[in-house]
Amino acid sequence: MTIASPHLGSPSVWTDARLLYALEEVVEKELNRHLQVAKDWMPHEYVPFSDARNFPGFFEDGEAWDKEQSKVTEVGRIALVVNLLTEDNLPSYHHEIATLFGRDGAWGTWVHRWTAEEGRHGIVMRDYLLASRAVDPDKLEQFRMAHMSEGFESDNRHSMLHSIAYVAFQELATRISHRNTGHQSGDPVCDRMLARIATDENLHMVFYRNLLKSAFELAPDLTMQAVRDVVVNFRMPGHGIPGFERAAAQMAIGEVYNLRIHHDDVLQPVLRFLKVLEIDGLGPEGIKAQEELGLFMGGLDAEAAKFDEKLAARKARMAARAGQS
Repeated sequence: MTIASPHLGSPSVWTDARLLYALEEVVEKELNRHLQVAKDWMPHEYVPFSDARNFPGFFEDGEAWDKEQSKVTEVGRIALVVNLLTEDNLPSYHHEIATLFGRDGAWGTWVHRWTAEEGRHGIVMRDYLLASRAVDPDKLEQFRMAHMSEGFESDNRHSMLHSIAYVAFQELATRISHRNTGHQSGDPVCDRMLARIATDENLHMVFYRNLLKSAFELAPDLTMQAVRDVVVNFRMPGHGIPGFERAAAQMAIGEVYNLRIHHDDVLQPVLRFLKVLEIDGLGPEGIKAQEELGLFMGGLDAEAAKFDEKLAARKARMAARAGQS
């Protein structure tokens, strides 16, 4: 793909390869910062192995899973499955970013470090779910096989700028989803585990957000268009999970992730930090993208307000029914 920027004082043409090279020093700086602040942690230390017992199969004493064995709330179980299945697709994510960013230099070091850190998330979540019997293990494995067998292709694989913009928002969205799942899980052990994962996701978001900031300095018009496209068309990487639409609706009602959370806790913080809607000196295409982004955010806020009203009404109805019983 070839993209042109009018902001370098010359008719210079940006390609993904040239952008990768131009951002290499920023990646190295952010990688070093990340390695200084990131803390290693042991997944097994967050898993209640003392609660574990055998499942049916090869073990004669195996005990079948039952919903009553779980300490986790209904919405917690739904969100945990969605979150874990999303993490399970790590091989596909690694392939995508390694192909796009490369395996050499600072970019390659980051790609492998990110993959290693993300690998912990799937390990600890699956161990927790099985040890605590939080979800049906047979269905979990069936979902994993179905989801991974479908494969994964990023909506933004055509462009490095789009990919950087996407992960800046997506890492924060994942952090929020994990953190809220912990809050809504009803199990302090689960909450503690997901808080640890959320800390990693936040550091990943900071890395990509800072990289996006440098991209704005290099090619503001092109970066603005990429951010516009990503925000308007945003969807989570787990959208291909079996039954995702129903699960997403239940997570929205359960206040794990919904329009209000997406607007207030994911999109707005990144846009505000980068002052995206305040950037001036843009060319015609950049200005157009900035205006369209502002209009979209206003519309999303209005849609979130409608959702808030419906959710409040639903809570009122449930409270009234509870009072009558």
